[in-house]
Amino acid sequence: MDSEIFDKIKEIRNGDKYFILTMGCQLNENDSEKLAGMLEKMGYTKTDELSEADVAIINTCCVRENAEEKVFGKLGEMKKIKEHKDLIIAIGGCMMQEETMRDKIKASYPFVDIVFGTHTLHKFPEDLYTVLQDRKKIQDILDIDGEIHEGLPIKRNHSKQASVTIMYGCNNFCSFCIVPYVRGRERSRKPEDIINEIKDLAKDGYVEVTLLGQNVNSYHGRDDYGFAELLKDIDKIEGIRRIRFISPHPKDFTDDVIEAIKNSKHICRLIHLPLQSGSTRILKEMNRRYSKEQFLDLVVKMRREISNVSFSTDIIVGFPGETEEDFEETLDVVRQANFEQIYMFIYSRRTGTRADKMENQVPEEIKHKRFDRLKALFEGQIPANNEKYVGTIQDVLVEGISKNNPDIFTGRTESNKVVNFKGNKDQVGKILKVKIIAEHTWYLEGEISSI
Repeated sequence: MDSEIFDKIKEIRNGDKYFILTMGCQLNENDSEKLAGMLEKMGYTKTDELSEADVAIINTCCVRENAEEKVFGKLGEMKKIKEHKDLIIAIGGCMMQEETMRDKIKASYPFVDIVFGTHTLHKFPEDLYTVLQDRKKIQDILDIDGEIHEGLPIKRNHSKQASVTIMYGCNNFCSFCIVPYVRGRERSRKPEDIINEIKDLAKDGYVEVTLLGQNVNSYHGRDDYGFAELLKDIDKIEGIRRIRFISPHPKDFTDDVIEAIKNSKHICRLIHLPLQSGSTRILKEMNRRYSKEQFLDLVVKMRREISNVSFSTDIIVGFPGETEEDFEETLDVVRQANFEQIYMFIYSRRTGTRADKMENQVPEEIKHKRFDRLKALFEGQIPANNEKYVGTIQDVLVEGISKNNPDIFTGRTESNKVVNFKGNKDQVGKILKVKIIAEHTWYLEGEISSI
């Protein structure tokens, strides 16, 4: 990256404002933090009001169909603003790696100034400078598996919790997922680059890190250094008190990773373990490469090996060909695994995936009814899961003040449970001992413990 570009833009645009709309997963959020870091190095300041912006960026996601509708609606808002002021509009992220979407933007939204992809994030300053100087529209997309670019400026969204991308891309090609086609094949960052980034975060007062990747447990920094070795090294970093990671793949959850979690001091015992479906037949159609029984065996093994472990998961309802019997298998896994959290999704067709071409697409009405049944089952499990916390003392990372009561503060346990309690501003960002005194459906009630 040409550092002179930052200075050149700062000379002419210092004090201008930027607006970023981020859609999709935490990897996209991490990319937006890098965009914000680059913009602030160029002299821009953040605004949450689109109407105040001089540069407006949409960082897109292509996993869900309604994401496209949201993008086009926001572009319509931006067009109206651009008609009355000198607004530079940029759109990037996963959606822009799809040729059909790029063609649609070019044909239907010609007022967009910059189109960039997931592999050209590092070139955004150059693209912006070209637009500012030449008023030339830029399309900067690479269809290849991009290189890893270290050292990009970053503006973190939080002061104590940070996400750190450890790898990019995915080799799994699940039949419902467009990600490998827009993020490319797996590329792992060097271990020393990851470790140094986290050490710097610790020096800056961060206490919690979340490791990001499409499939983190297939991380390979080098031949003799995999995800287990990385976890062990991060666990040794002084100042980091919580380590989370998303998303692992059940088929790659090896014994050495389980052992690393078991023996760690700081790896959170809430493990995200995406199920997607409880039907072995559907899992095969999804190309997930594990069975219902293998998934449940993994849950049992981890509960046996790791004390106080709990699980969150992803479930897709209404995958093509899903029968009532298949869906009942999913409900059976939910009953047996007793997940702490479930992220539920109604299957959405994505052009370019194998699942989009499958016959026996499930009618929308049936999808929604099954979704409601899954939701009801999970919500019926919540009271018993919450009750086990009552009377216990939990380590709670204080995140901030309640939106509804300035005397009430909110934080999260190691298992990601929201806890509300009376506190003060000086406690924000600290990990406190909190006694849980009551449970509610979506949060726990606590009081600061004297122990």
